[in-house]
Amino acid sequence: MPQPKLATFPAIRGALRFYQIASVITGVMLLLLCAEMLVKYVLGYELFLGGSGGFLWFAPTVETATGHESTGDGVNLSLGILIAHGWFYVVYLFACFRVWSLMRWGFGRFITLALGGIVPLLSFFMEARVAREVKAYLAEREASESAAAQAPAAPATPATEGTR
Repeated sequence: MPQPKLATFPAIRGALRFYQIASVITGVMLLLLCAEMLVKYVLGYELFLGGSGGFLWFAPTVETATGHESTGDGVNLSLGILIAHGWFYVVYLFACFRVWSLMRWGFGRFITLALGGIVPLLSFFMEARVAREVKAYLAEREASESAAAQAPAAPATPATEGTR
């Protein structure tokens, strides 16, 4: 498998930082989405901002033939959480792709990274693991390149009368 070039190391560090931030945001949004789904489908409520119930309130949902219908008015924060997670997941996929392509990993690794935004809590574990692996790889490669650059060059063979 090809290895990243030394010239891409600054880009890899930037991509890793972007991935870490996107991973945490996506993980938090996924946890909020899971909590929202539990409240909506198990308890039968949706969260609203403003409207007839006050500043922040839960409105009951009614199950119809087409699914759960909301009875609240105002801004539906439950729907907002769903939409926000969807958009942050797109950003997260871009961050995964960037790290994956710069590190020149296999396609299976990209799929594993992408699952971090779908499986609750996985993005937090993947973020820690990927950051640890990438930083260790970069440090190891830089150390080996530095050692190779500092190694003395092979001595030139002196010219003898037979080679002049």
